[in-house]
Amino acid sequence: MKRAGMPKNAPKPVQYKKQTGDSKVIAETALGYDSITGNDPNEFTLETTTVWNFPIRGNWATHKSDYRGNFAPQIARNLILNYSEEGELVLDPMVGSGTTLIEARLLNRNAIGYDINQRAVEISKERLKFKTDNNSTQTVAIGDVRNLKNHEDNSVDLIITHPPYANIVTYSDKKNPDDLSSLSSIPKFLEQLEIGIKELFRVLKPNRYCAILIGDTRKGQHYVPLSYFVLERCLRNGFALKEEIIKIQHNTRYAQRWKDRARSFQFYLIMHEHLFVFRKPRATIELGLALIGIERISLPLSNFNPVIVFPSPNSFFFIDSVKNLFPYIYKRQ
Repeated sequence: MKRAGMPKNAPKPVQYKKQTGDSKVIAETALGYDSITGNDPNEFTLETTTVWNFPIRGNWATHKSDYRGNFAPQIARNLILNYSEEGELVLDPMVGSGTTLIEARLLNRNAIGYDINQRAVEISKERLKFKTDNNSTQTVAIGDVRNLKNHEDNSVDLIITHPPYANIVTYSDKKNPDDLSSLSSIPKFLEQLEIGIKELFRVLKPNRYCAILIGDTRKGQHYVPLSYFVLERCLRNGFALKEEIIKIQHNTRYAQRWKDRARSFQFYLIMHEHLFVFRKPRATIELGLALIGIERISLPLSNFNPVIVFPSPNSFFFIDSVKNLFPYIYKRQ
């Protein structure tokens, strides 16, 4: 889905009533904001590189930074404008305080959000209570990324989500055993998240996109590349990597507290996250061919049921269903 410059479905300019001091109140205009304070969304521009940096977090509409770990609205807005059209369905199965759904509402996308935490659901519902001039619908409910039973296969146009980074931030105070943020064991966390990844792959339409924002952590003063563990699990469950975007972090709560300790123990504070944008291939064979640089191949594909195996990071795959494919692959290599 190519777009040059500002997309045709970009939001209309927002007009303001200036008030005393530096505050502004958004008039009920094109986007239908109902007297909500915030920075000027007209300052928003689509990102054009794989490094995203938002020193000033957007707080238009009902966006707030008071929910720990929620991402900047600029992230959701970029992804929604680039990878979806008006009227399509956006899913965020770990919705937090509703950032994705707020942007979907502003940009005329239908959206569904789930969270395992009742407090997150209540916050999201409250923040969706503002006027717009479109007919899109957004719903929020208690739900689990590992069980998207209300969604049929190949039914969602875009997925945007921001899972917990194991137990770096615990959202249920360890009172909810189903909350992924209650898992301190990295292997157990990844095992459970992979169940959710399988569900994301199932419900996403072919040739559409799933964006996952995930960071890394430290244990015993050593770097734990949590993001790449998640990347590996997404790839082995069928996703193809469209983009890896480095998102710079600002105003983290514990940066100042850890600064002196980082110097004393000779480690660096982690101040970036990884935004992976995955595409669901039209068919499994498409993913396998893409990995080795084959653009097109003519084969009888009747009763074709490919099996792809990732034996190691340096060995891409085996396709065991079409014997005649192997000589062609080896010839190209």
